[in-house]
Amino acid sequence: MINVTDVDDKLITESNRRHVPMAQLAGEMTADYMGNLHAMGVDSVDQFPRATDNIDEIIKLTATLVEKGFAYESDGDVYFEVAKCDGYGKLSGRSTADMLGEGGGTAARKRASADFALWKAAKPDEPSWPSPWGNGRPGWHIECSAMSRRLLGETFDIHGGGLDLVFPHHENEIAQSESAHGRPMAKYWMHNGLMQASDEVGKLGGRQTRPAEGDLASQELGKISKSKGSNAFSDMLKQFPGETIRFFLLSTHYRRPIDFSESRIRQVGTGLETFYRFFKRYHRATGQSFYGLPTPPKRPQGDFEPGGVPLLVDVAAHRCAFLDAMDDDFNTGGATAALFDLVRRLNKFMDDEKLEDSAGANADAVAAVTRGATTLRELGATLGLFRQPIEEKSAGDGLVDGLMGLVIEIRASARKNKDFATADRIRDTLGKLGVTLEDRPGGTEWSR
Repeated sequence: MINVTDVDDKLITESNRRHVPMAQLAGEMTADYMGNLHAMGVDSVDQFPRATDNIDEIIKLTATLVEKGFAYESDGDVYFEVAKCDGYGKLSGRSTADMLGEGGGTAARKRASADFALWKAAKPDEPSWPSPWGNGRPGWHIECSAMSRRLLGETFDIHGGGLDLVFPHHENEIAQSESAHGRPMAKYWMHNGLMQASDEVGKLGGRQTRPAEGDLASQELGKISKSKGSNAFSDMLKQFPGETIRFFLLSTHYRRPIDFSESRIRQVGTGLETFYRFFKRYHRATGQSFYGLPTPPKRPQGDFEPGGVPLLVDVAAHRCAFLDAMDDDFNTGGATAALFDLVRRLNKFMDDEKLEDSAGANADAVAAVTRGATTLRELGATLGLFRQPIEEKSAGDGLVDGLMGLVIEIRASARKNKDFATADRIRDTLGKLGVTLEDRPGGTEWSR
């Protein structure tokens, strides 16, 4: 479940600036977000509730808090009284003194500066809905509490979000929900580090940022987000495949800040080529598509008995390393390292057994590498990787094909004459241009 906030102060301000209806602006932003999720292969979210579709539930929860004495009405606004909530700040370790509160006209209507709005009285030219306190609209925090209660219940297992949401947003959600229900809102809270620009600056929206590590304050300085004039994912998806960006994000533990640069993503793309080349090798050796191998939906169904086969003993060990990493607070960085170890072992086995040479292949070796490839497929699918063949960029027109054929021929001649420096220079230069050469018994192939 991912909540869609389609009414809040920022949306109203932006809609007024652009002179477009708030609903239209919210629709545009939601469509962009959904497009990014699709490109990234995120398709397992069951619910995307919108705040404007849950006004009745929001009003009901607000009324409950008023009835129980945790909230009060003031000139059409309804505020949560933080002083009435025992344990406020337990998630973030921060106190009410850290809350700046809303200044201006709202300060005079509140009992304390830390109190936050559950319902805001209607203002001219703003969207509003009828309520027991007059026409108005919901506050940001109450929207999330109301929608999660309707779809997940008063208590649910995991609540996630960015590190910048811990305080005050998630702290306020806890205060609202637990005051209303008298039970924990969520059993576990998971917060991801923020994406920040590395030393390679000016690539996303032209913003100059400095590297940031560690606590929230330093991460906020380097944060890349729409609110700071950047549209990171949309910009990246214009240059890189969604699977490459996904792998880039998985290479860092979710709690750590994500150090973004184009060069780092290109390095990740180069690493992914190791897997893509293996998939092609596997197809040539077995006649089967790697993407057609089964993906067990549950861990026990992926278990297998190595039977003393050296390759499969190693495959089982790499699988254990992957699962151990994922069991360790979803350490996807360690898990991806295990994937690289596994694919390197499979490639070595194919070399040793000469599986791409039909004369040298044997049934037992093919069966073993198929078992190993099946495990690679299983573990990749666990991370949402290698689910379908990537769309190969077109090799180009006849001129490009001819030029590449000439370059490959020159390189082959250099290697034949033992001029390995020239041959390596050709390969390395093509690699920097995004062209991969693959030497095979039948010749050299190239791809972009």
